[in-house]
Amino acid sequence: MIKKLLIVEDDPGLQSQMKWCFEDVEVHVADDRESALSLFRRVEPSVVTLDLGLPPDPGGSSEGFRTLEDILRLSPSTKVIVVTGREEKENAVKAIGMGASDFYQKPVDADILSFVVNRAFRLAELEKENQELVESQPATKLKGVIASSPEMLEICKTIEKIAPVDLTTLILGETGTGKELLARAIHDNSLRKNKAFSAINCAAIPENLLESELFGHEKGAFTGATAQKKGKIELADGGTLFLDEIGDMPLPLQAKMLRFLQERVIERVGGVKEVPVDIRVVCATHRQVRDLIDEGAFREDLYYRISEITLQVPPLRERHGDAIVIAKAMLKTFAKQLDRGSLAFSDDAVKCIQTYPWPGNVREMINKVKRATIMSEGKKVTAQDLELPNCDDEIGEDLFNLRQVREEAEKKAIRQALESSEYNMSRAAKLLGVTRPTLYSLTDKYNMTVQ
Repeated sequence: MIKKLLIVEDDPGLQSQMKWCFEDVEVHVADDRESALSLFRRVEPSVVTLDLGLPPDPGGSSEGFRTLEDILRLSPSTKVIVVTGREEKENAVKAIGMGASDFYQKPVDADILSFVVNRAFRLAELEKENQELVESQPATKLKGVIASSPEMLEICKTIEKIAPVDLTTLILGETGTGKELLARAIHDNSLRKNKAFSAINCAAIPENLLESELFGHEKGAFTGATAQKKGKIELADGGTLFLDEIGDMPLPLQAKMLRFLQERVIERVGGVKEVPVDIRVVCATHRQVRDLIDEGAFREDLYYRISEITLQVPPLRERHGDAIVIAKAMLKTFAKQLDRGSLAFSDDAVKCIQTYPWPGNVREMINKVKRATIMSEGKKVTAQDLELPNCDDEIGEDLFNLRQVREEAEKKAIRQALESSEYNMSRAAKLLGVTRPTLYSLTDKYNMTVQ
């Protein structure tokens, strides 16, 4: 990683002297607040040395403090080393209180200055590595489930609560939202986790074969039944049965499924013997079950049997912040699988991932990220590699409503601070840089639960 240093100093002689103190460092120099902020935005240095005496107040420190505030506002993680005179200890202390990471007193000593700056670089590097490690860990405890949005974290909490209890669960959501992944998470966190997880898609099997697939058949039950066969239900004995797209199950089979859920016994096709089966049932569908009931295509009594607990999985476009988190995790996985080394998304790709509506949800994202991993050149995956439309065209007017953007950013920051502090209001307020009364006012303003 290239070390980038910005020196903010108005004395040409000191500029030259300081530049030659560093090796293997990309050094940039500015002599006033305006040029310093312009360079800072363009170069994004991780370390800045800042002389407080800048024009138009070279004999004072007001302009230097303004520059310090602006830099930390743009990038709070930047390490700012304030350069002061020997008689300016009060200014050094004040700068540290404002967020500067260190201070250095003139006159310039090349060895000491180099040591202080390199220490700041190392600190910045360690913080970045720690942040990347934190971000690489899923926000949920559920294996395979990647989520950071409040919407999905709430679902994950519900799964953690219901998994140990044998409740029949119905998962609703658009195609591609990861309903089977959540069903597996329920199984993996249940007391049945060491037993079978048996899945069947009710929409993918012809009606005349579905009953046999579910309940099994006896030898000679129909043409081609040359031997006894156990069905998915029986094979899942002791474990979990996942009925995907149950909304497409034929009505005659719904009656048989209802009896099984009530009695917990099955009869194989062509058989007369009742076989007891101990399983947990998890169902899913992208259909509107209430509409199916009104149309007479789905039994209401079966609906009540399968929906002891109902999970409504939001589409990806409604999971605030999840798209980029999931995309980054996928890119890391595919890059490793395809031996592409370390890949990252370009700025335009990040912007498009966040604004694209993802009509095919996570399933669509998997296809696009995998293709982009193969097709990308260099270390950056672009929006073009992802075959995403120009995201500038996708941005609605709401994104230009400054009040709305600010409120959304505030809500997100408050939510993250509360979660990071385990809802300790004092710690959360400190993370946000506000007082406890202010934080309480903000949570009341946004109707946020503080526990």
